[in-house]
Amino acid sequence: MPQGVPTTIPQDGLTTRQRRRRPLLVVHTGVNKGKSTAAFGLALRQWTAGSSIAVFQFVKSAKWRVGEETALRALGDLHRDTGQGGPVEWHKMGEGWSWSRKQGSEEDHAAAAREGWAEIRRRLEAGAHDFYVLDEFTYPLKWGWIDVDEVVSVLRDRPGHQHVVVTGRDAPDALIDAADLVTEMTKIKHPMDAGQKGQKGIEW
Repeated sequence: MPQGVPTTIPQDGLTTRQRRRRPLLVVHTGVNKGKSTAAFGLALRQWTAGSSIAVFQFVKSAKWRVGEETALRALGDLHRDTGQGGPVEWHKMGEGWSWSRKQGSEEDHAAAAREGWAEIRRRLEAGAHDFYVLDEFTYPLKWGWIDVDEVVSVLRDRPGHQHVVVTGRDAPDALIDAADLVTEMTKIKHPMDAGQKGQKGIEW
């Protein structure tokens, strides 16, 4: 699609302007790094457009602050103080729900994930934000903690103009089928393969 020009014009009864304003469900999946990074890059673009942004971060420990969180929180403060850009909220769902688990049982983490999804659902149904990042949300879906069919139904029927980006490995087929834009991060090389540990400013 060079220069953003579609290859076909669908017979959907919409004008070009209406089609351009259609809310998107985006999925970033695959085994390589960059899924969350790309989603937060979209959040940055949305901030410059004055959009209301909400990030819900699953799996990663609540004690771990990634660089994008610091930057987007600062941009949220800038909006509050000057009106520039848009408002930003950043929520972490618990103390870590995968390899970083340290406290609580699996059911505790599953309950926290369901509680997080319930809050997201309330906001989507109320049209609370313009742009959502559901970071590493594929994992509680994969583990069966949250019903995939319910998630797809809520995302498909969300009102208004709300973009949603879901990140994480092993995105379920039903979510991929429902999405408008799906990107799979495939690994060609990774410095960790050569024994290099993650570094600040690259991994977080």
